[in-house]
Amino acid sequence: MGLWAAVHAERRGIETLLVDAGQIGCGASGGLLGALMPHMPDRWSEKKQFQFDALVSLEAEIAAIEEVTGLSAGYRRSGRLIPLPKPHLRKIALGHFEDAEAVWRTGERRFHWHVLDRPPGEDWIDPAAGESGFVHDTLAARVAPRSLVATLKAFLLAARHVRVLENTAIAALDPVRGMASIGGATIAFGHCILAAGYRSFPFLEEMTSGLKKPLGQAVKGQAALLVADIDPALPTIFRDGLYVVAHEGGHVAIGSTSENSFADPFSTDEQLDALIAAARDMVPALRDAPVIERWAGLRPKAIDRDPMVGAHPENQNLIALTGGFKVSFGLAHRLAEAAICIASDASIEFLLPESFGISNHIAVSSR
Repeated sequence: MGLWAAVHAERRGIETLLVDAGQIGCGASGGLLGALMPHMPDRWSEKKQFQFDALVSLEAEIAAIEEVTGLSAGYRRSGRLIPLPKPHLRKIALGHFEDAEAVWRTGERRFHWHVLDRPPGEDWIDPAAGESGFVHDTLAARVAPRSLVATLKAFLLAARHVRVLENTAIAALDPVRGMASIGGATIAFGHCILAAGYRSFPFLEEMTSGLKKPLGQAVKGQAALLVADIDPALPTIFRDGLYVVAHEGGHVAIGSTSENSFADPFSTDEQLDALIAAARDMVPALRDAPVIERWAGLRPKAIDRDPMVGAHPENQNLIALTGGFKVSFGLAHRLAEAAICIASDASIEFLLPESFGISNHIAVSSR
């Protein structure tokens, strides 16, 4: 989210300092999965509309960054396959087909939620995984997280209005006075956008009066990367929280867990073993595919689950940009644009769901 905020700042000519305590992308953004999954098309809401618009617009946003840098972010609108093991799930899925036809459209572009007897193509998902058929949606996409981070970083390193500082901790931050202590120097600023993932929450809590519960928490996720001779255009497979994502270069990512409690945030264990085993059972091409990397990291989950964005109600110089622990890659560019608009007193040209606002999260934490 911080990288996208800096991109929007550069486009608007706003002098910006991007500070990362480690290497850019060394946290949850440097993971493996990169699945860009839409909400179900039923019971449409402003939140689902926001996510839909973000997923559609991300394609052009990434293409623009790739054109400038000459790098690939590993983006592809590959679609998604959902096996339907029970008859009642097929009935529900058929209803979603009608829902998608009504709302998954923008201009002349339409996306679909097909219900099929057999999966499209061959040698990807085992047909036995969907005893009652399969959903094939054409809206879902994927991106290679590390490639996207590298592309955004290259764009920012060549930017005119953005300066990047890596491996630099902020020793002190005073948004009231607009002062920060960075690398032994004191920096004055007009606005500070806090996009430090789960590390944002304790700072925001210190700035907020009347809280009864934390504003958010870290959620551990585990994933794995396998090597297999597969077509990178294959749709992402999703079943009961398990994702199997085909990437370029013969790579397949498998994930992910969502662990609210954990002993070691960066180690992998039997929970990842179970995901790998389930993926091998469902995808014949992965039966003997070697695992070349096991990954674990911490993602930011705000108290109300939704992303958290907006000026802090007790200090308008401080703007939160975090949360969204499962949807960040698909929404970050839009949320970051909103944060930059807030920081520069510009109008936001799209509807930001009320539940995303930091004031909503504070209200939930204060109950």
